[in-house]
Amino acid sequence: MDHSDHVNLLRPADLTPGGTWADFGAGTGAFTLALRELVGPHANIYAIDKDQRGFRELERAHREKFSTSQNVHTVRADFSGALSLPPLDGIVMANSLHFFKDKEKILRHLRSFLKLNGVLLLVEYNVDSGNMWVPYPLSFETYRDLAPRAGFSEPNLLGTAPSRFLKGFYSAAAYRPS
Repeated sequence: MDHSDHVNLLRPADLTPGGTWADFGAGTGAFTLALRELVGPHANIYAIDKDQRGFRELERAHREKFSTSQNVHTVRADFSGALSLPPLDGIVMANSLHFFKDKEKILRHLRSFLKLNGVLLLVEYNVDSGNMWVPYPLSFETYRDLAPRAGFSEPNLLGTAPSRFLKGFYSAAAYRPS
């Protein structure tokens, strides 16, 4: 997948420009860049990852694409633990939920960072059995049942994309109800 694929997976969410956002499990920032393209230069985006090695690449790619890395804040942290963040308008979580067996616990934790009506944009492999690199994936059907149990609205399927392994990806939006 390339940048336009990442953007197209998130675009159907019809995001409002600006606001305060986070990319949980940002890695080298592929979806941080897609998010930045969709919410614009006035949004504050927190790129959170426990491995800071990808941050240099994220910052370089952001400056190259948008001529600045202003308003993108890198945070070295394990997002499953305590974080000091402002209330978020939205969260992008791309290919990081599949590392957790207890997904409901993680989703409840993420929900606590969102403002009322804040959105969780999830990108995951559309399968329920994984491998050593993707240990606990969840299909959209499984996520549809899980999200409401974790305090979110029923998710809307935004898009799909092929994958070289594990069938394909999906993107979905679920909201923290008011």
